[in-house]
Amino acid sequence: MERDRPYVMSLAGLDPSGGAGLLADIKTFEAQHTYGLGVCTALTVQTDQQFISADWLPAERIIAQAEPLLKKFVPGYCKIGIMGNIATLLEVLQALHTLRPGIRIVLDPVLKASAGFRFHEDGQAVAWKAVLPYLYLLTPNYNEVLALSNQPPEADGQAAARALSRHCAVLLKGGHRPGRYGWDTLYQADGETDLAPGRQSVTAKHGSGCVLSAAITAQLARGHSLPEACVNGKAYTEKFLGSHSSLLGYHLL
Repeated sequence: MERDRPYVMSLAGLDPSGGAGLLADIKTFEAQHTYGLGVCTALTVQTDQQFISADWLPAERIIAQAEPLLKKFVPGYCKIGIMGNIATLLEVLQALHTLRPGIRIVLDPVLKASAGFRFHEDGQAVAWKAVLPYLYLLTPNYNEVLALSNQPPEADGQAAARALSRHCAVLLKGGHRPGRYGWDTLYQADGETDLAPGRQSVTAKHGSGCVLSAAITAQLARGHSLPEACVNGKAYTEKFLGSHSSLLGYHLL
C-alpha cells in the first residue's frame, strides 16, 4: 500500500475543457503523487482554442472554500491561477496566510489567455507589487514579467525578473523569451539558475503554464528544494507538451 501523499492546494478557474486551470492542476498533482485540493476562483466558458467569458467569484466565496480544507488537511503549498482582479487576489493571499501560517504560495500570473482574452488591465505594477511579499514563487513568461514591472515590450525582461526577485523568487519562463526560447531562469535573492530546454519534440499546449506551476508546487510539497522542483517541474511539463500533437496534452503517470 502506498504511503500517505502530501496535500497540495490549487486556487484556479474551472476550465471545462480540462486543459488549463483547476482541472489541469488536479491532474498534475495526481501525476506528481500528491493529493490535490481544489478551490474554484472563476467559472469560465471556453475550449482549448476559444475563451468566451468568465464569471469571477468574490474573495469571500474563494476563502470560504479554502478555509475548511486548510484546517483539516493543512497543506504546506498552494498554487494560484486566475483571479478576478488584484484586490481579490491580495485579500485571498492575506486570508491564506492567516488561516495557514507558513504556507508557501506559487503564483502563475496569468494576464492573458492563449486565446487572447485579457484578465487584467495594463499599468497595475504598483498593485502587483503589494502581492509579491505574500508569494514564495512567481512564474511569469517574458511578456508577463514586463507587464508586472510596468516595462515596455522592448525592455529587458531579465532585468525585470531580477527586480521582482527582491520580493520573492521568480521563475522566468522561456516560451516567449527572445533569443533564449525554451530556456527558463530561476531568480532568487542569492543567485540565478538557468534551466535548459529538453531534447524531446514538443508542441504548444493549452494550459502549459498551469501545468508547470502546478508541477513545481507538487514537487515542493514532496520535499524538493526550489531549484530541484523547478527542474523536475520543467521535465514533467515537457513530457506533457510532447504527449500529443493537439492543443490538449496528456498527463503521464
